[in-house]
Amino acid sequence: MKKALKIFGIILGLILVLLIAAPFIFKGSLEKILKNNIDQNINANVSWEELDLSLFSSFPDASLIVKNFSIVNRAPFEGDTLASGKSLSLDMGIMQLFKSENIKIDALKLEETFLNIKIDALENTNYDIAIKDDAPILNEEETSSGFTFELDKYEIENSRINYFDESSKIYLTLSNIQHEGSGDLSAEVGQLDTYTEAMASFKMEDTEYLSNNSISLDAIFDLDLVNQKYTFLENEAKINELPLTFEGYVKLNENNNEVDITFKTPSSDFKNFLAVIPETYVKQISDVKTTGNFTVNGVIEGIVDSTHIPTMDIKIASENASFKYPDLPKPVKNISIDAQLKNETGLLKDTFLNIPNLTFKIDGEPFRMKGSIKNMTENPFVNLEMQGTLNLSNIEKVLPVEIEKNLSGIFKADVVANFDMESVEKEQYQKIDARGDASLSNFTYDAGFKKDLKISDAKLALQPGVFTLKELNATTGQTDIRASGNIKNLIPFLVSNQELKGNFDVASNTFNVNDFMVSETSLTESKSGEKGQTSKKATNEEAIKIPGFLDATLNFKANKVIYDNLELKNAKGVASIKNEAITISNFTSDIFGGNIALDGNVSTKTDVPTFAMKLDLSKIDIEESFEKLEMFQYLMPIAKALQGTLNTKFEFNGKLTSDLSPILSSLGGTALAQVLTAEVNSENTPLLSTLSDKITFLNLDKLNLQNLTTNLVFKDGDIVIKPFDFDIKGIDVAVSGTHGLDKSIDYNVTMDVPAKYLGGEITKLLQKLNPKEANQMSVALPIGLKGTFNNPQVSLNAENAINKLTQEIIAKQKDKLINQGTDILSGILGGGTKTDSTSTNANTQKQDTIQQNTQQQNTQQQNTKVIKDILGGILGGKKKKQDTTKAGN
Repeated sequence: MKKALKIFGIILGLILVLLIAAPFIFKGSLEKILKNNIDQNINANVSWEELDLSLFSSFPDASLIVKNFSIVNRAPFEGDTLASGKSLSLDMGIMQLFKSENIKIDALKLEETFLNIKIDALENTNYDIAIKDDAPILNEEETSSGFTFELDKYEIENSRINYFDESSKIYLTLSNIQHEGSGDLSAEVGQLDTYTEAMASFKMEDTEYLSNNSISLDAIFDLDLVNQKYTFLENEAKINELPLTFEGYVKLNENNNEVDITFKTPSSDFKNFLAVIPETYVKQISDVKTTGNFTVNGVIEGIVDSTHIPTMDIKIASENASFKYPDLPKPVKNISIDAQLKNETGLLKDTFLNIPNLTFKIDGEPFRMKGSIKNMTENPFVNLEMQGTLNLSNIEKVLPVEIEKNLSGIFKADVVANFDMESVEKEQYQKIDARGDASLSNFTYDAGFKKDLKISDAKLALQPGVFTLKELNATTGQTDIRASGNIKNLIPFLVSNQELKGNFDVASNTFNVNDFMVSETSLTESKSGEKGQTSKKATNEEAIKIPGFLDATLNFKANKVIYDNLELKNAKGVASIKNEAITISNFTSDIFGGNIALDGNVSTKTDVPTFAMKLDLSKIDIEESFEKLEMFQYLMPIAKALQGTLNTKFEFNGKLTSDLSPILSSLGGTALAQVLTAEVNSENTPLLSTLSDKITFLNLDKLNLQNLTTNLVFKDGDIVIKPFDFDIKGIDVAVSGTHGLDKSIDYNVTMDVPAKYLGGEITKLLQKLNPKEANQMSVALPIGLKGTFNNPQVSLNAENAINKLTQEIIAKQKDKLINQGTDILSGILGGGTKTDSTSTNANTQKQDTIQQNTQQQNTQQQNTKVIKDILGGILGGKKKKQDTTKAGN
């Protein structure tokens, strides 16, 4: 007995060792077999990250697991991913591991797999990746190798399928797929038991039939693998919560597919209708009280190939139904639905939708619609009639919908419209036949502005080719708007997301631009951590955005326009809005006690808004404009010291902040300013007061700026001032230079100062001239102004100018004395050695030369002394005492 147990233990140990070691023993050979079979049979690039073999997870079977695999197409779908996934698991008998061919797979499982199926315009399929062998088969036994699927069970988890048929314009997306099936797939005839859940979207041409709808199917299929025929047995499907049952089959033929299916709702409760609405919008269906019925019946029968689709007849009907949610105050009554989707020819273009009747009533107000859409896939033709009244605030009172923006108001319509989508897209408005009237009253909408947009009345009249806005009265915040005009493309705007085009007359008592600020969310990056890692955070900021859906021309008038802290009165002009930009022309208004004229454009299409503008301000108050216009403080900072009126013209462009204020550093262009009348208060600006303190004879109270004209150029955030001049009590002043955003200054000032203002020794010199000559004598004093407007630095380089003036005065005196035959130059200069006049026969040529050298030396010394005395007077310093000691004593 002990010996037997020992033998059993040894055998069990060997088995365990074999089970543990087998994955390492067979893994290499299995991977080699798998790659060899793929290379021989598949025309695609197949790869995986890891291949594992386990004998425990599915014991007594072995489990082969392929991780992070992908299948990438070759031509004609070069580079497209056909399939990829997290893992593919294959279960097989342990003895299959010892085979090199005809390996049988019992079970398959896919996790987080993406399958991307494509059919191009030439009907090539990207899933046809099997290598085709045109050689004749001589011996079937010799050619059979590889994998044989004898599945008992398969499973797909958390996967996604995309299907796109370019030839028929069919798009199908299944996401979040949970699917499992079981049955003997190796038998020629058998049954397959399946369960599927997914989110489905289905689109044909431009018509979307399903949009991320929840679907499920619990079904047993009869499989005839010989004839490729699959028949519905027991089944129940759901679209959202709408139940459906199916009968019939799908058969795959060599050149086409054959479909013969009927379906219907298993019950006629009106809750079936509510179940069609996505659960995102409608909840708690089980608690809803309903009356009446709702049924869906359909037949799909025929051939599917490159030319044909099955014929179909799908009917939806309800009669005298109602529903009410227990937690909501109002019911919907008298619901009648009659709709039919039909195709009688098997040609896709002949599919049409007909709605003879759709009616309901809320709060006793009936609403009725009927219509049809024909030629759905090529050029849909729409016939629509709509009559009734709808209180928009009742939507949330009858359905538990989550509407992002609050809605209220009464919509009334009595409209008939006939049009084809080609005419809509090509803007052939004359082919759009729409007649009737529509109105909206007491409408409130959260448009994202500071205050809700409220429309008290809006009336629209429709005629073929012409849509007339008869009346519109709206308010938001302080703003009131009255409008009327013509809309070119109301129906294209409503049905195909085109821009709303039209011409309108707009009037307003008060139009506050700040009321149209909208909140925008933007991402900002900040650095953190030692390695400078960046993190992003969302920030909300208010911005003014020009609507992107408008292509309109507005002839507007407003008694008052408020923009930031500015107030414009009697404003009028023309505004053209398109592509999130507004172009303004012939705009005039009253502002700052004068007038403004403007032409320009503003665009908010890019992240940073831009503008270009011509601006003409006439007879505006300098003090008020300087106080309220930041741009004036930047362009003409000296205006802070002025009181009066001016004219100015700007032609410039640049960037704007989110609230449409100019970014001053971005400005480019030119400006012209003309002072009409002005009084100067130098104490209001340090620049003038410092200049007045430094130059004693400069009397700014006598500053005359009347009719002063300056030209400015904006360049790289600086203002370049072209040379201009003005007068201060008979002193001509010329100015040029630049100043910047940081209030830095670099001005060059030249004063043409009459010599008589200089005082000191110059006055004594002038006394030797006749009065006419004295009054004509002047000196050009160069003055440099640097630093900032608040802390200016004044530099005066007058020595050369006064030296030149002194030489000129002395030269005039010298000429005068020569003419008189008397040398009194040393007396004029008030110092130096007095020299007798040279008589004709008294001195030799040598003595004359010595006398001239001595005279030049004394003159230079006297000039230097005069300049120092004059500079002291100009700069307000103390005058030095004259040296009365005569040279040579």
